[in-house]
Amino acid sequence: MSQINFLWPLSGGLLIGLSAALYLLLNGRVAGISGLTASAIGLTDAGISWLGVGFIGGILAGAALASALIRQPELTITASPVLLIAGGLIVGFGTRLGSGCTSGHGVCGLARLSPRSMIATATFMAVAALTVFVVRILFGGGA
Repeated sequence: MSQINFLWPLSGGLLIGLSAALYLLLNGRVAGISGLTASAIGLTDAGISWLGVGFIGGILAGAALASALIRQPELTITASPVLLIAGGLIVGFGTRLGSGCTSGHGVCGLARLSPRSMIATATFMAVAALTVFVVRILFGGGA
């Protein structure tokens, strides 16, 4: 059983790397989720990108397939919908401000040894650690 628990994340990571490499080779662009989502819904100058639609659709279909075939994750959402929407908008603003998201900088940028992506990823990780510290330690929230 422990081998199976180890293989799912490993295979998922390999598929993420493979899809990012193929996207770069076939499209000449870095596969960042925020940019792909923007292109899939037509928020770019080029309008709707069907490649972006396919990439985002593949992510959603893969997650649905894994959930149906492997296991149903137990999720409990305790935050209010308003807080979730606000958080999503803040993250979206941050991806525009940082010229990319964690997938673009963390997966693709680090693989290309991009100095900008190294700084961005270090910033993402530091802010995430600080956020966990503030929320869980200082305010006593979360599990």
